[in-house]
Amino acid sequence: MKVAIIKYNAGNVLSVSHALRRHGIEPLLTDETAEIIAADKVIFPGVGEASTAMRYLQARQLDQLIPKLQQPVLGICLGLQLMCLASEENDTRCMGIFPHHVRRFPPKQKVPHIGWNRIENLNSPLFQNLPAEPFTYFVHSYYAELGKQSIAETDYIVRFSAALQKDNFCAVQFHPEKSGDVGAQILANFLNL
Repeated sequence: MKVAIIKYNAGNVLSVSHALRRHGIEPLLTDETAEIIAADKVIFPGVGEASTAMRYLQARQLDQLIPKLQQPVLGICLGLQLMCLASEENDTRCMGIFPHHVRRFPPKQKVPHIGWNRIENLNSPLFQNLPAEPFTYFVHSYYAELGKQSIAETDYIVRFSAALQKDNFCAVQFHPEKSGDVGAQILANFLNL
């Protein structure tokens, strides 16, 4: 199986690569259109700032390519946010795959939201063979609002989308590559889609 990890100068690609190798997959890290299209599965991870990431994607026309992909695509953290309509982070227009807005957490508790938290109301094959309301690892200051594409929720200051899905696109706000056995199962489920 060919798995492409989209390279766009956003962090966290090494830990995602290591997580895939534990599943017997040697991923291809690329920003080349032909290589991304030829992959069986595509992972769009990221840690970073939305407007900078979108500029990199736009410069390579990846913002046009990604929404047109036909194979299963998994966004992670910043990847999820960039797949939404827009982000409050530097007033960034995103790719619009999911009709959700990304908001900054109100400063009622510690922001960013860092650490383990429960994901609830799981509603996707992405979450099969998991315990009820499992814990996953989060690091983020912005969140996608709840909506009809929400397939998991988490509560931190507000209730927000822990995961989204539309057609062949799914995305998680947490880091499956840092979420132990639960995250490993989620990655396995994605690879089996």
